[in-house]
Parts: sequence; C-alpha cells; structure tokens
Amino acid sequence: MTARIVLALLLAFAPLPALAKDYKVGPMEIRQPWTRATPATAQAAGGFLVITNTGTAADRLIAAKSPSAEKVEVHEMKMDGNVMRMRPVEKGIEIPPGGTVELKPGGFHVMFTGLKAPFTKDSKVPLTLVFEKAGSIDLELPVEGMGASGPPAHGGE
Repeated sequence: MTARIVLALLLAFAPLPALAKDYKVGPMEIRQPWTRATPATAQAAGGFLVITNTGTAADRLIAAKSPSAEKVEVHEMKMDGNVMRMRPVEKGIEIPPGGTVELKPGGFHVMFTGLKAPFTKDSKVPLTLVFEKAGSIDLELPVEGMGASGPPAHGGE
C-alpha cells in the first residue's frame, strides 16, 4: 500500500510538458498557439493556432501584430502549378459560424517578418489577433524546437 502512495505522489509531481494556453474573445476560441525556434540570423517565422467560431455569425481574422517583429501578416501557402507560393490574405480568413480554421505549416499561418530577436525554444512570443467583429485578443505562442511540426500535445517534436 505504501508503494502505491509513493508512486501516486511521484506521478502527481512529475514534470509535464507545458501545454499551450487557450484563449477566447467573444465567440472566437483560440487553441494550440505555437511557433518554431529560429536560427540567430532568421528574419521571418510562422505562427500557428486553431480558431473555432462558437457563434451564429461568420467573423474574420483580419490582422495580427507583435512587438517581436516589424511586421505581422496573415498568410496563406498555396500551390501554383508546381511551385509553392506564400502570400498575404487580402481580406483575412473567414471563420464560419460553428466552424474551425487551423493555421498550420503549409497552409494559413501568421507570418512574422523583420524579427527583432531570434525565437528561442521554451520562450513565448506575444501576439495580438484582430477579428472583424469579435475585436482584439492578446496571446502568447510557446516556442517549440526548430523542426517541430506541431504543439507538443499534438506530435510536435
């Protein structure tokens, strides 16, 4: 019996990976925000997250900003013939009522350009998202390793 109590206590206090915080502004729920560490000389980085609209009307992610970069835009990566092209999304990203949009590598994402300092693993990058109807929300993107493909809870490194 004592061994079970000791084991339970050890498991209760064992270090666990830090999970990204979830955020909410109006009907917009933001989950799993994250970004990747960058090399010291990098001038750009991508930010990723999942947005769910729990409301009854469509909304749009129309802008993003961060003190960590000179410019932050909402981007899309898309195939143009055999070439992958990245471009700003002119009218933002629509999130339909009851719908979910994932900003992920290879698709929609937040693009940080003119980085003021490298993004370092295990730090956090501040980001403000601006929605057409729901307004603005400040959040933090946990920085994963350079080769991460997603947040830790979803097969990141």
